[in-house]
Amino acid sequence: MCMKKKHVISGLFPDELQKLLKDFVSQAYRGRQILDWIYEKNILSFSKMSNLPDKLRDELKLVFEPVSLIEVDKQISSDKTTKYVFKTYDDEYIESVFIPTRKRATICISTQAGCAFGCMFCASGKNGLKRNLSVGEIVSQVLLIRKDNPENPITNIVIMGMGEPLANYENTLKAVRILNHPECLRLAARRITISTCGLPEQILRLAKEGLQIELSISLHAANNVLRNRIVPVNKKYPLEHLMQTARDYIRITNRVITFEYVIIDGVNDTKRDAEQLISLLNGIKCKVNIIPFNPVDGTDFRPPKAFKLEEFQETLQASGVNVTVRRSRGTDIKGACGQLAAHSNNA
Repeated sequence: MCMKKKHVISGLFPDELQKLLKDFVSQAYRGRQILDWIYEKNILSFSKMSNLPDKLRDELKLVFEPVSLIEVDKQISSDKTTKYVFKTYDDEYIESVFIPTRKRATICISTQAGCAFGCMFCASGKNGLKRNLSVGEIVSQVLLIRKDNPENPITNIVIMGMGEPLANYENTLKAVRILNHPECLRLAARRITISTCGLPEQILRLAKEGLQIELSISLHAANNVLRNRIVPVNKKYPLEHLMQTARDYIRITNRVITFEYVIIDGVNDTKRDAEQLISLLNGIKCKVNIIPFNPVDGTDFRPPKAFKLEEFQETLQASGVNVTVRRSRGTDIKGACGQLAAHSNNA
């Protein structure tokens, strides 16, 4: 049975909430009090908002809800990474991940239920796209995970979970602006990263938004033949188009792009692959984030051998490429890069 859909406060800008409150209870000023409870005090229940009259709290419950997801499962990895499964009002399932380290507390959030792009190393698209997430559903992931981890103040948000963020452009960007808003979460834009498989029109649109966010492009191959296989959207937007778009993005924003490169044993892990990548990135202000492939059900791919990973990294470094290797987190709970794929049987 689907839950009744209400106005989700986590999907509203402050002025939108105030207008709705004015129309509903003629008390627009209550919006600031409600936002203070949600974003400052981490309270996600009207019944606990003690400076609101009892009658108003009861009225609010009829048409509003602070968040719009229900947590149905949580798994904690041996490395303290936590994977959450959330259910939407219409019984779709999504996954989000909380990644604590000594200096950071990062939340990886989803923007779609499923994914339409079918990257070969990623579990999220194995069953196709169900639907876009609403703004409230995107922001709700952050608020619910933050509430569950009060001892770890959130420092970073990476929009790298299920789905392609730029294919849900309007909702993703509004969610980013809410997370960044001075009356909401107030998270600095530079601490928010959007990851895309490479949609040129949307990347250029993002460049003109005036947001100091971080952009990551999932590359994974440095020639069209191989990238067509690993990242099928490359057939529509080949590398020549994508890399020119990257140059345009950097020119417009004067920001560095991170290129993500999942290394797969025997597929894209040779020194020749690294040399092709060096050539492809020549003259582009960027970083490269190498990600060892994490096992995904239904694929024959394998993680790279340690010496091949080291050789690949050293080849890039020797040419002056700024490169890091991402340490896999949460692999034992299928919470690492490429492993998110919530289904109802997870719950």
